[in-house]
Amino acid sequence: MARGYDNYIDYLNNTIKIPNEQPYLAIDLFAGCGGLSLGFEAAGIKTIGYEMVEDCCHSYQRNLHSECHQEKITTETEFPLVDIIIGGPPCQPFSRRGKQTGKDDERNGFPAFIEAVRRIQPKIWVCENVKGLPEQNKEYFDSIMEQFRSLGYEVEYQVFQIVNYDVPQNRERLVIVGHRGGFKFPSPRDYKITAGEALGPLAYEVPENAAFLTPAMDEYIAKYEAASKCKNPRDLHLDRPARTLTCRNLAGATSDMHRIRLPDGRRRRITVREAARLQSFPDWFEFCGTEESQYTQIGNAVPPLFAYALAQQVIEYLKGAK
Repeated sequence: MARGYDNYIDYLNNTIKIPNEQPYLAIDLFAGCGGLSLGFEAAGIKTIGYEMVEDCCHSYQRNLHSECHQEKITTETEFPLVDIIIGGPPCQPFSRRGKQTGKDDERNGFPAFIEAVRRIQPKIWVCENVKGLPEQNKEYFDSIMEQFRSLGYEVEYQVFQIVNYDVPQNRERLVIVGHRGGFKFPSPRDYKITAGEALGPLAYEVPENAAFLTPAMDEYIAKYEAASKCKNPRDLHLDRPARTLTCRNLAGATSDMHRIRLPDGRRRRITVREAARLQSFPDWFEFCGTEESQYTQIGNAVPPLFAYALAQQVIEYLKGAK
C-alpha cells in the first residue's frame, strides 16, 4: 500500500529532521555529504563526520550543524572515543564499473575503518558498501570479515533492497554490522514508494534551468532501444520506483542520464531537488558546490530514510546492551 504523494513528503520531511535530544554519539568515516549521518541524527544519534571532499564537508556542516573534519582518512587518523562507528569506505575499488583493483587500490578505505574499530572498540559499528563485494572479491571480503571478528565482534552482513525502506528507488547496498550479540537488521516494509509519489508536481514542471536531451541523444536512445528490444525505456516511470541513481547517470550529461519524458515528448534531465527526493533527502537539505558536485554528492550518498531504519535498530541494540 502506497502512502500517496502528500503523505510521503510529509513523512519524509517530518521524519528526517534533527531532534533536540540526541543521547548517543557516533563518528561517520568517509561521510560524504552526510546521508548516513542524517538518518542516524534523525533517530537520535549525534554524529561527527570525517570526509576529504570540501563540498561534501560544507553540505554536512550546513545541514547537520555538526563537526565534519576535512581530511584524508588513514590508519593513522586520530578519532574520539565513541560507542558507535558508521561509514562507507570508498567503493570504487570494488565497483562493477571500476577496474576492481580492490585491496590494492589506494582508495580502499577498509584498512582505515578496521583500524578505527580496533583502536576505539565501539559497542557497535555499521559499514555500508557495494552489493557485489562478497561475490566479486570473495577472498578479500573474507579477509575483511576475519579481521573484524578478530577484534571480538559478532559480524553479520546483508544485501538490502533499499526500495523496501521508504526510498523510491531500486538500489541495492551491502551493510556489515559488528556487535557483541543481539543486533537485528531492520525488517522490510510491505509497500513501495513510486517516483511519482516522491516527485509529485515537480515531475510535470519545466524549471528555468531545465536541461533537455539533444536530438543526437534522442536518436542514440531510439537506436539503442530498438537494437536491444527494450520493453521498458530508461526514462523515469512515475508509476514505479526509479532505477538506481549513480554519479554517472546524474552528474554526467549522457544518454543514460536520469530524465523525465514530458507530455510533449521532450526529455529533460532531473533536477538536483528531484534527485535528492529519489534518494530520500528532505526538501530542507541544501547541497553545496557546483551543480555537478551536488549531483555527485547525491549519487554517492546513503539514502537517509534507509539510514534512519538502520539507526533505529542500532538504538534498540544499545538499549539492550550490557
